[in-house]
Amino acid sequence: MISILIPTYNYNITRLVAELHRQALDTYVDFEIIVIEDGSTPFLEENKTVNNFEFCRHIILSENIGRSAVRNKLADEAKYEHLLFLDCDAEVCSEHFVEKYISFCKEKCVVIGGTAYEPNENNPQFSLRLAYGRQREARNATERDRNNFSTFNFLISKSIFDTVRFDENIHGYGHEDMVFGHQIHLLGYDYIQIENPIIHKGLDDNDTFLIKTREATLNLYKLYKTGRYPFLTEESKLLHSFVRICKLGLTRLFAYSFDQLQSVLEHKLCSSSPSLRLYDLYKLLFLCKTSIEK
Repeated sequence: MISILIPTYNYNITRLVAELHRQALDTYVDFEIIVIEDGSTPFLEENKTVNNFEFCRHIILSENIGRSAVRNKLADEAKYEHLLFLDCDAEVCSEHFVEKYISFCKEKCVVIGGTAYEPNENNPQFSLRLAYGRQREARNATERDRNNFSTFNFLISKSIFDTVRFDENIHGYGHEDMVFGHQIHLLGYDYIQIENPIIHKGLDDNDTFLIKTREATLNLYKLYKTGRYPFLTEESKLLHSFVRICKLGLTRLFAYSFDQLQSVLEHKLCSSSPSLRLYDLYKLLFLCKTSIEK
């Protein structure tokens, strides 16, 4: 009936698996839970206990194969027609989480459950990640962007997945989900948006989040320059703005502005109340800087 698939890297997965296993048993449907350790070693011994749960498997990869490849491998390992992909740094916050997804397992579909954040989490070390998550990710089903596909928490029919699959040519951090989501739309499928979020627990501190932001922005630029993904300029607001700046001949000015403003912007973005408008500007200036250097 349903295969619950969790790629794992440097995270203790035992609590999440235990809750998913309990809920899946209560549905009285056929299920399996597969965890793939993508070349990580912290929490390895703890995560091996996943094998003690009935219908659960913990697979260890000796090397990290990347975000796209590990999800494709999970799908290859799955034996049921519906695949529920979850990120490892999640916490189930509803007693009916699995049950809600089971109700869609009678049809060919792509279902997105959503993301939530702890309402009482206000540690200033995570202020930027929390601001971004709460304002851009933790949206009701009716408010979510049609083009904003997230791998954090979604159900997909195996027959659809096998037609699309994650693009393993995409290396580095970020935007493999955007490409995957676009391919789903090309097949003629829309996402079914439902209220079935899980809590994002593995928060990056401000400095780490900015590092990942630069990595993801660099990856976006690399994808754009390959010419294989022409739709990115329409589906990425960041890339759309960048192309307009290039046409106006302002790229070098924006790149120079990044050099001059980087430390000031990062100081403000790491404050207790960061502005996402400044965050968007930071990414745009960095993208211009990247294009000049490359």
